[in-house]
Amino acid sequence: MSDKDAYRLSSPAIFLLRMAVFLILVGFVAVILHEPIQTAFMANPALNGVIIGAAAIGVLISFGQVGRLFREIAWVNGGTSKKPRLLAPMARIVGTEGRAPLSPQILRLVLDSVATRLDEGRETSRYLTGLLVFLGLLGTFWGLLVTVGSISGVIGSLQGGGETSALFNDLKSGLARPLAGMSLAFTSSLFGLAGSLVLGFLDLQAGQAQSRFYTELEDRLSADVEAARPLERAADNNESIDGLANGVQALVRHMRQEQQMIRDWVEAQSARQARLQAAIEAR
Repeated sequence: MSDKDAYRLSSPAIFLLRMAVFLILVGFVAVILHEPIQTAFMANPALNGVIIGAAAIGVLISFGQVGRLFREIAWVNGGTSKKPRLLAPMARIVGTEGRAPLSPQILRLVLDSVATRLDEGRETSRYLTGLLVFLGLLGTFWGLLVTVGSISGVIGSLQGGGETSALFNDLKSGLARPLAGMSLAFTSSLFGLAGSLVLGFLDLQAGQAQSRFYTELEDRLSADVEAARPLERAADNNESIDGLANGVQALVRHMRQEQQMIRDWVEAQSARQARLQAAIEAR
């Protein structure tokens, strides 16, 4: 196995498979319990419909977070020439061929950019998970308010001194509204918590897929940087040799200049000594 194959990025298909299997199991349970679920849904169709709609949007977003990794992985592995989106800064730096060397500083900037984009992509799904919990609690308090108000009305409508059967019938009919309020409270919480459970699992799988993608990308780019370092060191060695050669040439020129100065001084002393000897002989 070559170094390039050793650092190929893995496909996130296994995470999509897990998500799909989980949704199939959830759908299977929903089919089995469709009658009580339908009854619970009709307790407050408006709010429960909003909860189910938000959950459906969160499911699509979670699948999209994993699905968009295929294009990035194919570009890094050299399987496509389409420009990536998450790795757009890296594509602009290294070019379409992916052969330009990356320095450690640029590598860190690219990885930070990828991590930021991955986190930004998951913010929506995390918000929807919290929104489902909030909607469930909203339905709970709404139903409790309806229940408390209805009980107060039932108590106020009871008339003393009447027949026991009439009082019992009034009480039975009056308790229908508080019970409807309790149904509203518990069914909204049920749908909200169930939806948050589904989105939580899908977001977990999406996070694991993105974490593996980021880790393998970091290993791949780090290997590329390490492979480029011998070439950089060779270039640095060539520059050092050139600098040494230039320094030696400058030293040789300086030594030649000093030698010429010494020869000139010796010739001047010889001429002076000759003139001095000629003057002595003339006397």
